[in-house]
Amino acid sequence: MSNATAPARHRQALIFAAGLGERMRPLTDTTPKPLLAAGGKALIVWHLEKLAALGVRDVVVNVSWLADRFEPALGDGSRWGLRLHYSHEGAPPLETGGGMLHALRLLDDAPFIAVNGDIWSDCDFAQLPAEPAGDAHLVLVDNPAHNPDGDFALVDAQVHSDGASKLTFSGIGVYRPALLHRWRDIIGSAPGVDLQPPRFKLAPLLRAAMINGRVSGAHHAGRWTDVGTPERLAQLDAALR
Repeated sequence: MSNATAPARHRQALIFAAGLGERMRPLTDTTPKPLLAAGGKALIVWHLEKLAALGVRDVVVNVSWLADRFEPALGDGSRWGLRLHYSHEGAPPLETGGGMLHALRLLDDAPFIAVNGDIWSDCDFAQLPAEPAGDAHLVLVDNPAHNPDGDFALVDAQVHSDGASKLTFSGIGVYRPALLHRWRDIIGSAPGVDLQPPRFKLAPLLRAAMINGRVSGAHHAGRWTDVGTPERLAQLDAALR
């Protein structure tokens, strides 16, 4: 897929692909979850095609579990008109915060799209803001059966940690690198922070930014699947076919 004529509102993206996929065993014994196929193509390829169509040029893929499987499957990204960069985390994975921090060395200072490699959605990436008004912009979806209580509240296009009615974070967002600048002050002395590279979750940084009104959001009411089990993968595959 060529993106030569697409507007370059977004230049760069990060795809989280380092997870162990433990709930997907035995499928993930030999294949990392983002490379599992649904509708005739790998989950991560759905994202790469959408990013390319949007005009993104550089995509960082963070890898850990079965990291050596990605490059043979995806190459350098040229088939989609992309430049792929692989952020190797080693074992175990660095969690979402540590993984994003580790990937920043392969991104420039501009805002970037980040998407979980193990989801599928018909969310139109062209509706994402070119840059968040604050530190992050999150896409939220209706709560699935496996997350009935939701994650965050959305009020007047602002995301809050708590609220009367909460939605589920889709795993799709736009971030400024500045979100990570004070990560150590926020994370504190949690296990993993003193490793090199450090390992920590992104959620505490987002919640700290929410307190300061620096996380905007939108509700995607369309299709979305967190491909967390073999059953959900089979259902998604059947729906896409």
